[in-house]
Amino acid sequence: MSKITVAAKIVTKKDSVEAVKAELLKLIPPTRKESGCIEYTLHQDNSDPSIFLFYETWESITSIEKHIKTYHYKAYVKALEGLLEEKVVNKMTRIG
Repeated sequence: MSKITVAAKIVTKKDSVEAVKAELLKLIPPTRKESGCIEYTLHQDNSDPSIFLFYETWESITSIEKHIKTYHYKAYVKALEGLLEEKVVNKMTRIG
């Protein structure tokens, strides 16, 4: 089975940047310990600090499905309620 790459773009409301950033950073350590997690990195746009991007590599789609059922993931989703302008998650398979 092919590894899965996830690009998750998160755009915060302008007055929520620091609160969202804190929640995103809390998500990293437990996620990196998950079975199936190969890479899990967070980036912040240099020109617009309200834009964040998670770049993730997982062993399989099953690993991602387990990830979104974890306590820390559910806590992150709840903590960000009402603080985001946009969230787009792309799950991709490398083809070249």
